[in-house]
Amino acid sequence: MKNLVIATALFGSTFFFAQKSENYLQIGYASICCGTPSDKPVMAYLTQFQKKNKIKSLEVYRQSGLGREGEYNLYVGTDKLSKTQKAGFITGLKATINAQNSSRKKNSDGMVNFDQAELIRKADLSKARNLTVYKK
Repeated sequence: MKNLVIATALFGSTFFFAQKSENYLQIGYASICCGTPSDKPVMAYLTQFQKKNKIKSLEVYRQSGLGREGEYNLYVGTDKLSKTQKAGFITGLKATINAQNSSRKKNSDGMVNFDQAELIRKADLSKARNLTVYKK
């Protein structure tokens, strides 16, 4: 009986900790002529946001192979964030992306695209090709 309780607790906790996000924000990296922009500003913001809000990890996936010049998308899971955290996260992410797009060379550097209203579901990601775990 004791073994059954322990096995059930272990099995239940495995599902609890293995649960992934269901909703993702999409960040697109597009090229104009000479490749895509760096994802370092966005990834630095994600790391800074995690530390500031004491979040263990954000789920980030990368979908590559979207174009001839290395276009790709990043998908950031948002289910671990509260409503206020999510609002702050989106505000900061937009500011980071706008700063990166403002500092680019207009004729040669690519753009970073982000639409906060475009929410990607886990089911959509399961159908995506060339999807890899970028950061957990």
